[in-house]
Amino acid sequence: MTETQDLQRILRDTKTVAIVGASANPQRASNEVWQYLKQASHYELYLVNPTITEVDGTPVYPSLSALPVVPDMVDVFRRHDQLRPVLEETIAVGAKTLWLQLGLSDDEIARDASAAGLQIVMDRCLKVDYARLMG
Repeated sequence: MTETQDLQRILRDTKTVAIVGASANPQRASNEVWQYLKQASHYELYLVNPTITEVDGTPVYPSLSALPVVPDMVDVFRRHDQLRPVLEETIAVGAKTLWLQLGLSDDEIARDASAAGLQIVMDRCLKVDYARLMG
């Protein structure tokens, strides 16, 4: 399979997405991606950030383990030094895919995610790929 075919399959098979590092600030990339996916995608979206409780009336959960569902995909908007705890929590809740947004790439995280059976996408924007491949 080509990378494009792999991405299409992941995007098509995903039903629920947890956005880790969600922000109420409309200038932040996580808010922009959430707003776009809310309008354009077929996904059930869940926002995760321990420092806020809601964004535009949508509840924000403090952790992946607090979600009412197991997300198929965890879309990560966190600093590089926070990737390990996010990976560990992603594995613990049983998600299928770890998606690291633009600017986030780590070979060790990728290796450990793959070893745990996760699909891993790095340094890509979910909004851009969804629009390009599914829109």
